[in-house]
Amino acid sequence: MISDFASGAVAGLAVAMPIGAVGTYLIGLAARERMLTAAAAALGIASVDGAYAIVAAFGGAGLQPLIGELTDWLTWIAAITLVIVAGRMLRMAINRHRRQIGTLAEPGQLTPGRAYLNLFALTAINPATVVTFAAVVIGRSVREGGSSWLTAALFVLGAFLASAVWQLLLAGGGSLLGRLLHGRRGQLGIAVCSAVIMLGLAVGVLLS
Repeated sequence: MISDFASGAVAGLAVAMPIGAVGTYLIGLAARERMLTAAAAALGIASVDGAYAIVAAFGGAGLQPLIGELTDWLTWIAAITLVIVAGRMLRMAINRHRRQIGTLAEPGQLTPGRAYLNLFALTAINPATVVTFAAVVIGRSVREGGSSWLTAALFVLGAFLASAVWQLLLAGGGSLLGRLLHGRRGQLGIAVCSAVIMLGLAVGVLLS
């Protein structure tokens, strides 16, 4: 039982710990928004990891061709989405900077529910997430040939909790960064850096 939970936690961390497009967006969001909003976004990411863990727990080797096809499509969708998100982030940051001339930067108006859905959607189409859990799907199929409900539940729980803890740590780090760079220029700089990184990651997704 403990080994099933631990294997899920390892899988969750394997997906969560590399700071890619989703992690970059979360850190930038946490630096600009309230901690409650950032925490909701972090749980949106963890929810997708948990959902993919369910597929990994019950999936079989027969899913490999389907995953391969989806990955090709998701690569393009993710790259386009990253460009759109980066552009929107940059536009909103510039507009917000102009509105706040002569005042201190205030937290944005993104609600926790919307932050959760935004990060859920972005994570769901992230090719890195799909590819990593694809490897978990195939690996578990080869080793076990099937999973009991208890085994699967422990694996999914481990993956979700490990991802949630890591994403909340990222959100906390982003919130701390936002406090250190609380001024208008600091907030604009965070948004610009996040947008540039996401554009670079979009190019990397297409070239990988």
